[in-house]
Amino acid sequence: MSEYVTLEQIDHLADLIRARLDRTYAPRVGIVLGSGLGAIADSVEGAMIIPFQDLPTWPVSTVMGHKGRLIIGKLEDRDVLVMQGRTHYYEGYSMAQITLPVRVMQRVGIETMIVTNAAGAVNAQYNPGDLMLILDHINMIGMAGLNPLRGPNLDELGPRFPDMSRAYDPELCQFARQAAVENNILLHEGVYVSLAGPSFETSADLRFLRMAGADAVGMSTVPEVTVARHGGLRVLGISGISNKANLDGSTKTSHDEVLEAGRVIAPKLETIIRGVLHHL
Repeated sequence: MSEYVTLEQIDHLADLIRARLDRTYAPRVGIVLGSGLGAIADSVEGAMIIPFQDLPTWPVSTVMGHKGRLIIGKLEDRDVLVMQGRTHYYEGYSMAQITLPVRVMQRVGIETMIVTNAAGAVNAQYNPGDLMLILDHINMIGMAGLNPLRGPNLDELGPRFPDMSRAYDPELCQFARQAAVENNILLHEGVYVSLAGPSFETSADLRFLRMAGADAVGMSTVPEVTVARHGGLRVLGISGISNKANLDGSTKTSHDEVLEAGRVIAPKLETIIRGVLHHL
């Protein structure tokens, strides 16, 4: 596997997707669905489906709960491009590869990206099934050197040193708050931290992350947001809390638990996303 992707590779994939759109749709909103949250894609009207396997060099998910399809159609009367599943660094891909879909979204014409994930609670006040609006993130993977922008900068897509001080768009965050209030949905607000995985965190890990200011922890999202902001996309991030904070080692976390929580989270998350699309 090549560590980096080229502009030619990105544009080839974008051309393949545009050819499938055939002027039927012109999506400006991209939605990335995390573990166990793929059911939201079933609500897309007039769905045009492209399996990841049909797109050469597109990273294919190997994790249960990630179907691995592009769903293109309408949601709240807006053209959307939905990624039903994503890939992760721990699957063996490079950072540039797992963020390749975001690059392609940018070249297809996506201007706003809504990114979701299933996350473990670090904040002891969060419960499984809750939602958390991501106000900021801690790029733990990037701090260790695994930044998706490492390597040759693609000047056509963004600057060498992008600012990340406002990674999550304030207006989009406000739309999410409005949707939560209008539909009586509890929406926490906090900081998401991204680790490499695939092992879940130790209790000491969680206590350390809590001291660092994290409220929820996962194994995705931050690389995609980094690349999206590099390309000038507006970003909204929402975490679905899949398990309680295990700060004392008294409980055991499993992927089955994450998927089960997704069944509770997905309807609420869909309501928030629809509300945001309505307010856009």
